[in-house]
Amino acid sequence: MKIVPLEKPLQLTNDGNLELVFIGVGSAFSKTLYNTNLLIIKGTQHLLVDFGTTGPAALPAVTGLDLSDITHILPTHSHCDHIGGIEQLALWNRYIAMPAMGKPKLTMIISEEYQHILWNMSLRGGMEWNEINEEGESLDFNDYFEVIRPKLVHNLPRPTFDVNLGGIHIELFGTNHIPEQATDARNAFITYGMLIDNRIFFSGDTKFDRSLIELYAERSQVMFHDTSFMPNPVHASLDELRTLSPEIKDKMFLVHYGDAWQDKDVSGFAGLAKQGMHYIFD
Repeated sequence: MKIVPLEKPLQLTNDGNLELVFIGVGSAFSKTLYNTNLLIIKGTQHLLVDFGTTGPAALPAVTGLDLSDITHILPTHSHCDHIGGIEQLALWNRYIAMPAMGKPKLTMIISEEYQHILWNMSLRGGMEWNEINEEGESLDFNDYFEVIRPKLVHNLPRPTFDVNLGGIHIELFGTNHIPEQATDARNAFITYGMLIDNRIFFSGDTKFDRSLIELYAERSQVMFHDTSFMPNPVHASLDELRTLSPEIKDKMFLVHYGDAWQDKDVSGFAGLAKQGMHYIFD
């Protein structure tokens, strides 16, 4: 893996190498970092994983891109630091990019269950009544998005899905993030992490879950893990992650962290993931 500063504007195609670019690495409450949202790039395809409240500002500031450049998105769960910018992205695409540039609808990778939740509980209020469609009805999810359905592989020990976007392979797995009282991923509210191309682990938001980490550690060349610098009922804490084996920590980058990160001791880990950097995998 190579880690290099990106040049603006970020190119959303490459020669076929897998690239990850974090447009933010901060927690929901960080004031000095953008929300943890990332771009996966490989060949002619790109995938934006989450687009939180800071996303519309972070995208141009960090990458030099604008909303019109994004075509594919995958939301992991419904907290504002992960979906707070999707309404703006979708409205921009429908009312600016599509008529001015002939751009198609955005494509979203989303399960049927989560589509219902995302639309009815989060997006519908600001997106349904902007116009009446050709059938004389208010707008719905499919007026804004084309859908790619991940395939359910199994439900045990956690819901796990499989999906391909061009040359990018994503294995989605459920995590135990919220509510605080949930005991495992099966009785938690929908939240996903992912294994990218069978070698890059991205935890998404999750409590400390040793079984999840150890399940994917052997398959992972590099791991990016959700981290809280203090005890947290719905996120893995730095102290909890320190209990992992040296072999796992050595390939684990910490992400989704808070302010004052410069003062934190992350020795033993691969380091802190940084926004505005290219993580390039041969």
